[in-house]
Amino acid sequence: MTNLTILQLNDLHGYVEAHPELQRDARGDFQFAQMGGLARIKTLFDQARQENPGGVIALDNGDTFHGTHFAVQDQARAMVPLINALGFDAMTLHWEFAYGPERVAEMSRELAHPILAANIFREDSGELFMPPSTIVERNGVRVGIVGLACPIVDKTMPPSFSKGLRFVIGNAELPGHIARLRQDADLIVVLSHLGFPQDVQLAKDVTGIDVIVSGHTHNRMENAVVVNGAIIFQSGCHGSYVGRLDLDVSDDGLQGWRHRLIPVDDSVASDPGLADGVATALASERQAMSEVVGHTDVALHRYAMLNSPMDDLLLEAIAEAVGTPIAFSNGWRYGAPIAPGPITMNDLWNMVPVDPPVSVVDVTGSEIREMLEENLERTFASDPYDQMGGYIKRMRGVRLVFKAENDKGRRIDRLYVDGAPIEESARYTAAFITAQGVPAKFGTNRRKLPISAIEALRRRLARPWLGADGAESSSTELV
Repeated sequence: MTNLTILQLNDLHGYVEAHPELQRDARGDFQFAQMGGLARIKTLFDQARQENPGGVIALDNGDTFHGTHFAVQDQARAMVPLINALGFDAMTLHWEFAYGPERVAEMSRELAHPILAANIFREDSGELFMPPSTIVERNGVRVGIVGLACPIVDKTMPPSFSKGLRFVIGNAELPGHIARLRQDADLIVVLSHLGFPQDVQLAKDVTGIDVIVSGHTHNRMENAVVVNGAIIFQSGCHGSYVGRLDLDVSDDGLQGWRHRLIPVDDSVASDPGLADGVATALASERQAMSEVVGHTDVALHRYAMLNSPMDDLLLEAIAEAVGTPIAFSNGWRYGAPIAPGPITMNDLWNMVPVDPPVSVVDVTGSEIREMLEENLERTFASDPYDQMGGYIKRMRGVRLVFKAENDKGRRIDRLYVDGAPIEESARYTAAFITAQGVPAKFGTNRRKLPISAIEALRRRLARPWLGADGAESSSTELV
């Protein structure tokens, strides 16, 4: 019997050092703790390699190189060597495409491990953009690893992210890769950035998978699940947790397994060398990012499906910049929570790492309804492969009451704009940031203002904020 250990890091989003994170205590209440950090993660990886010499495979699900000022300011060039120090065997992709396909290709040459994606094709030639798979041998066991990148890049994100590329789910392509790899591999691992619901469906649809290392949906899975023989696990986000799956393998295949979700908290010592490397890399921005720009009496986070106090603040800031009661933003999941107390420039960049301009658009009531129905479908579609959003679109000045279980296009039960029932033919002026806030097909008279999201936040934080329970807050409700 041979023991293999799979280590997972998913959805790091650029968090190279410890940061505030929400954890549940023994009573189930949320408490803040300082979690994450590449230097601590390296310690955990090194410990696993000492425990199982020659038997460890380390995998990165992507959403690694985007999400903080440090990551975006140079398109992750300073971050790549820090990730290389962890010794990954492979990764796949999602927000890395914010820098464009050319930078992703360049990044693949800088990394010490391969980027795998069996579901991204060049539009001109039909060839794969990245290698689809690799085989890693550990303790005499050959493991075939197939990568599946996030398939929504060319469907819901700016065109520059996917220029010249075509993304698919990968469920149709995967059986062929499994059959090919089975000629030489003892086990098949799918390294996926589809999302947990999608990975469950993938396991139902495709036989022959031993393990799915899942990402994208930020699930803190304390227990792995088995679907159609495939073990599926996922490990939170922002580097706050590491997933570990130990496999017992014989000549007859997989015989047993054990899974752990490991908190990257202050009980884990930092690797001195990588801690020094992170400190050096961050030194040039440390002073600017530590500037205190405001204060909050409530925890700001994005960890709720329907509403988030972090986005309540963001929406209030951009609505005020435009001078309208109505504002929309994407239902992002990334962005580490902010504990009650001071708010720094670093916190603002974590909220909106690309610092987009504040924009304004005129939309009709019927367009708002259609936009929200489309967003609800992407969030709650009965076919997991059609789920292409994050959380529900964030909104201000709009109250949405909906039934998640209803059919496509029929989920909205009640819809109010600025306190009154929506008028389908009326025109409303709405603030937004990024095309995901109000997609380009909706509205007229769309224009950008000479103020960025972060500057709008700074201006708003100069005055007391009403917060999540204030009179100006919007709401989204399930009925």
